[in-house]
Amino acid sequence: MSEPLHILRPSAPRRAVGFVIQLVLGILLLWLAIAHPPAALGWQLMLLALGIGALVLAQAGWRGSSVAIELREDGLFQADGRVIAPLDEIASVDRALFSFKPSNGFIVRLRQPLGRAWVPGMWWRVGRRLGVGGVTGGAETKIMADALSMMVAERDARGV
Repeated sequence: MSEPLHILRPSAPRRAVGFVIQLVLGILLLWLAIAHPPAALGWQLMLLALGIGALVLAQAGWRGSSVAIELREDGLFQADGRVIAPLDEIASVDRALFSFKPSNGFIVRLRQPLGRAWVPGMWWRVGRRLGVGGVTGGAETKIMADALSMMVAERDARGV
C-alpha cells in the first residue's frame, strides 16, 4: 500500500452541523406525526417513515464522515483501505463552478462505471461519475482536486 500524497479530512464544524440538522429534521418529523397527526393514516405513515429515514441518514452521515479520503499514487482511497477510484479508471477531474458536484468538492469522470457507492457527507459514485466533498473544507478539497488533475495529466502524457 502506497503512502498518501494528500489526506482529505472532514471539517469538524461542518460534520457537526450536518448531523444536528438531520437529527432535528428527523425528530421534528416524528413529533409532527405523533403530536399532530394528519387526518389520513397514509400521511401519518409517510411522516413516520421520513422521520425515521432522516435519523438513519444522520447516523450514517456521522459514521461515514469520520473516515478521511486519501490520494495515493494509485488513486483515491478511504483511510480504512476501501478503494474509491483507481487512477487507471479516472478520465478527468472537474471543479467548475456550475458543475453538478458536492459542496466544496469536485467531480471525477471515470472511464467505466465502478458500481454505486455512497458515504454521506464525503463522497458518492454513480455510473461514471464520482463526487468528492460535502463536509470537507474547500481549501483542502481544491488541493486534492488539483493534485489529482496533475496526476491524470501526467499519466495521459505518458500514454498509459
